[in-house]
Amino acid sequence: MPRTTRPTVALTAGLAALLLAGCTGAGGSDTGRGQGFAGAVPGPAQAGAVQSGAAPSPTPTPPPAGPYVALGDSYTAGIRIPPLTGEPRGCSRSGANYPSLVAKELGLAAAQFHDASCSGARTGDLTAPQDTGDGTNPAQLEALTPDTRLVTVGIGGNDAGFTDVVVQCAKDNLVDAVKSAVKQTRAASPCRDHYSAGDGTDEVQRKVDAVGDRLGRVLQDIKRRSPQARVYVIGYPTLFPADPASCLPVLGTALAGPDLGFLGEKEQQLNGMLRKRAQAAGAVFVDTAGASAGHDMCAGEDERWIEPPFPSRGLAPIHPNARGQEAVAGVVLKALRG
Repeated sequence: MPRTTRPTVALTAGLAALLLAGCTGAGGSDTGRGQGFAGAVPGPAQAGAVQSGAAPSPTPTPPPAGPYVALGDSYTAGIRIPPLTGEPRGCSRSGANYPSLVAKELGLAAAQFHDASCSGARTGDLTAPQDTGDGTNPAQLEALTPDTRLVTVGIGGNDAGFTDVVVQCAKDNLVDAVKSAVKQTRAASPCRDHYSAGDGTDEVQRKVDAVGDRLGRVLQDIKRRSPQARVYVIGYPTLFPADPASCLPVLGTALAGPDLGFLGEKEQQLNGMLRKRAQAAGAVFVDTAGASAGHDMCAGEDERWIEPPFPSRGLAPIHPNARGQEAVAGVVLKALRG
């Protein structure tokens, strides 16, 4: 898909519409929930309380042989990436998502691999059934058994409501663009202003902190159900580039540069929380942001791992494509073998 600059107001309105209509499970059924989001926390994957700079183990730990259970939201499920597999159809679970690729590389038989991930999932859907609008996904933690030896968890973005934040940013910038047509001036960062209005507190950060508390309890539950399992918390890949100017060919001026920076900060906060909670629970945090830098939604069509608001045909906007799922699988495998 060629990279073209679209008129500001039209693109901003389209961005909001696409995010509201396009990020909703298989074929648009996800009971109105937003999907997971990306992040940019630098540094290699680390285990438990091991700090950066600590001497690596002289003998790599053999990767677990299974059974393997994958838990997570649309970034794990691989929304709209063919071939779709499993039930319910509303989860839009791909047979080419990173859990499937990891299981294949580990040589696991079908009976040794259970992908319980589901598009639109929140932390509450790990412990309770999830209505997708096209079938009900059982509580994801029910897939765990005392025999489980490997668990990956990719969750938290929907709890933090990041898709809602992106949509709100698009709306704020659209309103500001209309106002500027009269006033001839634009706010520097209308979305940041919206989320820090009044007393200056950060509404998004409060949500991320609340997600952390829930994730901490989930990780404890995983260890209780599968005490022999090695648990890996998978971070979200980079969504926006470090330089907002590089998004101009894709987004035009639909989102102010400072607002793109604001969204990047929120991504970092989410991944930072995931890392902290993984370490506290004795799990491994797998950083996918570092590897995906330069492959964000504003990269060229042949380079991007995340689709832009106007995605390639059939794919979900602001979600990983098949190339992105393959890349994340490589990062996860490296962590398993590290």
